[in-house]
Amino acid sequence: MEETGRNRLKGAKNIGPTILKRLNEVGIHSLADLAEITPAKAYQKICARHPDRTFSVCYYLYSLEGALLDVHWDDLPKKVKKELLKQVGR
Repeated sequence: MEETGRNRLKGAKNIGPTILKRLNEVGIHSLADLAEITPAKAYQKICARHPDRTFSVCYYLYSLEGALLDVHWDDLPKKVKKELLKQVGR
């Protein structure tokens, strides 16, 4: 899906160049793509693509949810963080 305006990943809250690169590697190129696949599944795809690496849930999983909600990852409610962890089996 094409990135336009508010749908852009680049410049979205919590999405720096490294996370952007990782998202693009797994076929996510817009906030709409991320919303469709869900942050939990996107995180799992990133982890599966790089099995030799460990990806922090706060810098990846929480950041992806925060990007969709336009909030800093650390400002996500504890309930949301707990649900995200459950979705990725942690």
